[in-house]
Amino acid sequence: MANILVVDDELGIRELLFEILNDEGHAVELAENAAQARALRERQRPDLVLLDIWMPDTDGVTLLKEWSAAGQLTMPVIMMSGHATIDTAVEATRIGAMAFLEKPITLQKLLQSVAQGLDKLVARPAPAPASVVAVVPDAELLPSPESVLLPERAPVSQFDFDLPLREARDAFERAYFEFHLVQEHGSMTRVAEKTGLERTHLYRKLKQLGIDLSKTKRNAM
Repeated sequence: MANILVVDDELGIRELLFEILNDEGHAVELAENAAQARALRERQRPDLVLLDIWMPDTDGVTLLKEWSAAGQLTMPVIMMSGHATIDTAVEATRIGAMAFLEKPITLQKLLQSVAQGLDKLVARPAPAPASVVAVVPDAELLPSPESVLLPERAPVSQFDFDLPLREARDAFERAYFEFHLVQEHGSMTRVAEKTGLERTHLYRKLKQLGIDLSKTKRNAM
């Protein structure tokens, strides 16, 4: 799960990207202009930024230059535009943008670029202790393999086989989808691929079964 900042002056684009990235389990902040983006960059310290090029107050390339000059380009930035030229894309890449997405953005390209950007994040090294003392445990005090209980992978509902077939089938499907949602950390895209369903069909199915997606995501964390 990552903190992602989406900067775009088009409300429809912001809402669409929020829905997709939120479904993937990310925390998403939205900004409609450069001024809001600056404030959120300072307050939230995002792990990745999706930045539109053409905006009314300050364009995305100028904002990118500003962050780079101030040493604030510490996160991957993916530029977005429906009207940018090749020269603009090259300039943004030269300044420090990681990638460029042309609108309309396809789901596959969006998720692939975001995944690549997050992979570039460098994990902060943990502070080294002042001194390290190796402790060898007494073998007699270690638990036997048979006594070690492994955590359950996901909650599994208990079935009542006395139910009518229709109700039993709904109960099974509910447990089936809840299991995969937990396993995939609430990612609708991966659950759709795992179960072989289209995303729209999957949404309708979960709604029909009364599955609370927000609760499932909390259980997956």
